[in-house]
Amino acid sequence: MDIQSVRQDFPILKQQVNGHNLVYLDNAATSQKPSSVIQTMVDYYEKYNSNVHRGVHTLGTVATDRYEEAREKIRRFINAKSEKEIIYTTGTTQSLNLIAYGYGLARLGVGDEIIITPMEHHANLIPWQQVAQKTGAILRYFPMEADGTLDLEKVRVTVTDKTKIVSVTEVSNVLGTVNPVKEIAKIAHEHGAIMVVDGAQSTPHMTVDVQDLDADFFAFSGHKMLGPTGIGVLYGKQSLLEDMEPVETGGEMIDEVGFQSATWAELPWKLEAGTPHIAGAIGLGAAIDYLQNVGMDVIQHYEEQLTETAYNLLSKIDGVTLYGPGKRSGLVSFNIDGVHPHDVSTALDSEGIAVRAGHHCAQPLMSCLKCESTVRASFYFYNSLDEIEALARGIKETKEFFGHVV
Repeated sequence: MDIQSVRQDFPILKQQVNGHNLVYLDNAATSQKPSSVIQTMVDYYEKYNSNVHRGVHTLGTVATDRYEEAREKIRRFINAKSEKEIIYTTGTTQSLNLIAYGYGLARLGVGDEIIITPMEHHANLIPWQQVAQKTGAILRYFPMEADGTLDLEKVRVTVTDKTKIVSVTEVSNVLGTVNPVKEIAKIAHEHGAIMVVDGAQSTPHMTVDVQDLDADFFAFSGHKMLGPTGIGVLYGKQSLLEDMEPVETGGEMIDEVGFQSATWAELPWKLEAGTPHIAGAIGLGAAIDYLQNVGMDVIQHYEEQLTETAYNLLSKIDGVTLYGPGKRSGLVSFNIDGVHPHDVSTALDSEGIAVRAGHHCAQPLMSCLKCESTVRASFYFYNSLDEIEALARGIKETKEFFGHVV
């Protein structure tokens, strides 16, 4: 991959921050957008801005065609069987809430078990807490190893015939752990449980095949994979989506409406109430075009080099604690002894290096790590090895500066 050529496609990377070339290492929060995605969305607003599915005029027809073409691109990208299995949402959070409230709430009862991991993002934790409280179901956790991985034998022992739903992130947004969701799905299905996968941190960085994973539900966001904010996807096996009742009702998702009752439209529209984020969906389609042009295997291989380099460089700096396994996806979380993560982030920002500091919407995991927050540097395929080296230098300088202050 010609990294310099790739970087030319991202206008935001050409700027300076605090007098330094921008080093953007906050990709797990949101990715930057190539010119092709930006221009695709501009074209929608400038050339065929219209609502979808409702108008028979020319602009409405063009908008609808582009909107549904994007759905087909998404279907192929994750290897879903049918476009009916692709539900547009506002992002991973809404997708997971739809599963919890549209599927789980009506099917769980007292004593049923929901099993997740201690490394879940709050979006894949709080909805299950709420559903468990409302239904009397029990929320349980898979044991997590000291290095932030899951032991499949312990997973096997944890899942029982009382387990109804297993919901696991494919890649941890804090640790970079790549969980064996395919194997976990097999164990869940052996006990008749449904397998939910949070793919927010995996879909941008590796090939996703929902058929191979045998995931019953799979959720991800557009903004972490070169697309715009406010657009996401819920994949579900068609039979399960057919059985779900809509969580939101109103326009677009109906078949017939009377004074006292209504019937629902077919999938996928049954679960897509109201005017959707049309530009966002079309922009996500353009993002998928870009990713496929580069090649997901190429992206994954290159990011593995970036991540390995970052892990090796940071692990050699005295006073720096790294969290998570040695083999990981696309990010490193760390702390500098005696320096608050927010101070580290501020110091790095003064050098033009953008990282994230905080609990990363994973407070239970922070308690497992025995810290309140961490610094997280997260990578994408437009980052360079030079930027990884700049990060390591910045950490050393930050450590030395605060060491002198102390």
